Amino acid sequence: MNAPVETAESVHRSKWLDHAIRVGLIAYGIVHLLVGWLALQLAFGEKEDKASNQGAMHYLAQQPMGGVLVWMIAIGMTLLVIWRLLEFAFGYPEESDDAKRWRKRATSLGKAIIYGALAWSAFKTATGSGGGSKGGTDTTTAKIMQLPGGQLIVGLVGLAIIGYGISLVVRGWTEKFRENLDAQGQSGEDGSAYVMLGKVGYIAKGVAIALVGGLFGYAAITHNAKKSGGLDQALETLREQPFGQVLLTAIALGIAAYGLFCFARAKHLSR
Repeated sequence: MNAPVETAESVHRSKWLDHAIRVGLIAYGIVHLLVGWLALQLAFGEKEDKASNQGAMHYLAQQPMGGVLVWMIAIGMTLLVIWRLLEFAFGYPEESDDAKRWRKRATSLGKAIIYGALAWSAFKTATGSGGGSKGGTDTTTAKIMQLPGGQLIVGLVGLAIIGYGISLVVRGWTEKFRENLDAQGQSGEDGSAYVMLGKVGYIAKGVAIALVGGLFGYAAITHNAKKSGGLDQALETLREQPFGQVLLTAIALGIAAYGLFCFARAKHLSR
């Protein structure tokens, strides 16, 4: 094994990386608290920014010391990207099943991409090039629709997003997320509260993401790119349904619960 690879593997096992991950998880938790707050505003018709990661960055940037906090979130999310890339390269050596090990590594790579998108959004907002909270999901979808087989591609993207949302719901319902907490983080009254936050948070986030996938699927079926959209549009669609305000309020509080669970995970990190 050459020196650069040995160094990278050593970093992956280091306590310093644990500290970096904790910083990133706190940043991730703040983003979810902001998204939850914006979704709650949407539920009660007091919308200021999009109830999405990009909207959260824009909202935070407008607050006192917001620019500094956005930079901190950008750096924190970058640290999570580094963690997941190292995990992709060197993670799960204890798995004897090669297929299972590479499946987990692929999941880590997917999470690195998600964190990277959020880090990019934060960096753009911090440098003033974020373009506010305006989105262009339908424009991107329209461009894909124009490609050969574009309608099928959009449909497959929708199914993939729905699948990811369902996986989060299952992870929350089965409490598989417990593996992310050390023993102390699962015991006593505090541990019970952390587990409840995780359960509610994962389920709510999964439902919200599945709604986004549903919009992409509907856009593919109707061949109408304007029917697609991000989290904000999905939550707006939910609000327009019977009992939509109640359901949206529940999801908003659930997303905030996921943010609080990120703080608990940072305190009781297990990897």
